[in-house]
Amino acid sequence: MCKTIQQKVKFKAPPVTIYQFIADSKKVTALTGETAVISKQIGGSFSTMSGKVSGIIVDLKPSARIVQAWRRYDFPEGIFSMASFTFKETSEGGTEVVLTHRGVPKELIPGIEEDWRQNYWDKIRNVVKTLSV
Repeated sequence: MCKTIQQKVKFKAPPVTIYQFIADSKKVTALTGETAVISKQIGGSFSTMSGKVSGIIVDLKPSARIVQAWRRYDFPEGIFSMASFTFKETSEGGTEVVLTHRGVPKELIPGIEEDWRQNYWDKIRNVVKTLSV
């Protein structure tokens, strides 16, 4: 049985900045401390967390949307989920990110939800604070 993770987070930086923390290999590697190799083209592959997460870029609209066919190393054989990120500028000039992560194996949901918070959202917030100081 698979489930959907939905997370909505806000950052005090513009969409172009926040998008890079999901889409740019060097920025993701620096953010997480784990190797990331991310294609900038639809149909290209990606690998993050030193190979623990991998997949295919399904859709890209720079600074607005990323859709990935996504799998973690501990997913059952042949199972992919779909991770969709939308980036929307807030009235204060920041960014609201909505992550919709469909098709995650039910037993892995709590860990993956926490991984998004710890490895991305919390770390992005910390970096954004240093950029605005």
